[in-house]
Amino acid sequence: MAVNVKRIYEAPQKADGTRVLVDRLWPRGVSKERAALDAWLKELAPSDELRQWFHATPNGWLQFRKKYLKELARPEAAPDLNELYKLAHKRKHLTLLYASKNEERNNATVLKDLLDGMKKPPTGTGPARGAARTAKVQAMPKR
Repeated sequence: MAVNVKRIYEAPQKADGTRVLVDRLWPRGVSKERAALDAWLKELAPSDELRQWFHATPNGWLQFRKKYLKELARPEAAPDLNELYKLAHKRKHLTLLYASKNEERNNATVLKDLLDGMKKPPTGTGPARGAARTAKVQAMPKR
């Protein structure tokens, strides 16, 4: 499976394969016909708060990635993340579409890394973390 990232403002090509928009907001000036989407996975986009923080802090790329991966571990993102994995494994080519002007540092590049196996969402969040912490404390020797 080949995963590519591309600005939604670029013309669709046959080589794009399955085209998936991974932004929460619809890109300005792009019609649905011109976008030629196969899927729009809104819940994979960073939260508005994180997106605005990153735009105001362009040197915070590593922090953005870390925070974004934590957001992807939230239950709200799970259905769209599962859909993305399904699309990636069913198709020969997958193109993640984004609207950001920054072509190297955006949420689509983080998702590409996930699909390429370079990075996984953190598992130390949510209810399982609380249960694991409780078990760890109970297993500690008493003084």
